[in-house]
Amino acid sequence: MIKYKVTLTQEERDQLISMISKGTHTAQEIRNAYILLNVDQSGLGEKRTNEEICRVLKTSMRMIDRVKQRFVEDGFEASLERKPGKTIRKKVDGEVEAHLIALSCSKVPEGFSKWSLRLLADKMVELAYVESISYETIRRTLKKTN
Repeated sequence: MIKYKVTLTQEERDQLISMISKGTHTAQEIRNAYILLNVDQSGLGEKRTNEEICRVLKTSMRMIDRVKQRFVEDGFEASLERKPGKTIRKKVDGEVEAHLIALSCSKVPEGFSKWSLRLLADKMVELAYVESISYETIRRTLKKTN
């Protein structure tokens, strides 16, 4: 049973062949072009199984399925490009960094000989400079600023 059936138009086939043979394209775009040409069900090329394509292109079955799915659901252009990744919002901006540096240079709490990363993280949350922060983020920020 074929879950996602890729049927290319002649224009799309020509574009893929042109993309493979010349131009400046990323390796991922070229790999996806090869996958699309090999899974095409329009009857113009020879029929290959996903296992054969996987072996020849040295890629995973999952990759072939993802390219086919993207072609069916999002269209020709989207199947060639990388899916946009998630953007991660940084917790430490300039203001938080300034508070952290000032805190690390301040007097150590009573009962401690020096600031630890965990102690700094806890104090930053306690003083409401950030909602939450890990000691590893504290370490990276302090390392960056020396």
